[in-house]
Amino acid sequence: MTERALQVMKTDRDEGASQAWRMLWRRIVRNRSIVLGAVVLTVIALGSIFAHEISDYDPLKMSPRERLQPPNATYIFGTDDFGTDIFTRVLYGGRVSLRIGILAVAIAASIGSVLGLVAGFQGGWVDAVIMRLIDVMLTFPGILLAMAIVAVLGKSLTNVMIAVGISTVPIYARVVRASTLAIKELDYITSARSLGASGTRILALHIFPNLLAPLIVVTTNGIASAIISAAALSFLGLGANNPRIAEWGAMLNAGRTYLRTATWLMNFPGLAIMITVMAINLLGDGLRDVLDPRLKT
Repeated sequence: MTERALQVMKTDRDEGASQAWRMLWRRIVRNRSIVLGAVVLTVIALGSIFAHEISDYDPLKMSPRERLQPPNATYIFGTDDFGTDIFTRVLYGGRVSLRIGILAVAIAASIGSVLGLVAGFQGGWVDAVIMRLIDVMLTFPGILLAMAIVAVLGKSLTNVMIAVGISTVPIYARVVRASTLAIKELDYITSARSLGASGTRILALHIFPNLLAPLIVVTTNGIASAIISAAALSFLGLGANNPRIAEWGAMLNAGRTYLRTATWLMNFPGLAIMITVMAINLLGDGLRDVLDPRLKT
């Protein structure tokens, strides 16, 4: 094959890839779920990142004279039992909750993907051992397993993140294994083997890239579940050592004492969790429809 023919083939391949990316982008921007979820999530993320620019109040400063103020012109979300502005605490709490959700999913996706890839590709006793371990983890409810891990590691937001991540590893392991079992039987994998490609090369260059679509969808929805799980652990008193830290679950826990007399203490952190989770789920559902149209109903 001449050098010109090779150059033509490379050009055609690059143009085909560019066209595929353009088509994918058009489908993304036309999907209302993705656009709405992305816009709401961006607003929440920017509000958390620039909380110090949006609010002049300190999320930890106590003002006893201003305690339990209902929502008003000065404190739009009201104040808590220490006189701290709830709006400010909700903004700063977004930093903690979003970070926990993202890092917990990163831990779960990394460990689960490796286990799923190895189990699906190797098969045999390796697959049996890994999947039995996954089955044991699945026998425990996710939140109960996370509580047990926090009890062993100790109370801290870092341990909450690790606990939520480990408790959701089985989800990613099973998804990746199922996809790996299907992909490794395809013709191009057989061709790569016949050409002498090593198992590691096949996994890294041929199987894993084709797992990204379902993995992105599961990861996106997993962030929402991780935020809820982390908030639940903090609500149960298994979160940060400092009960005054601005975190949505801890704020719910602190406000439950005043549930009848000062409902805004729980309403606004609860709304923040609900809106964030809803936005992430919209984004995940939209990505599912775009990346795998066969699932769209």
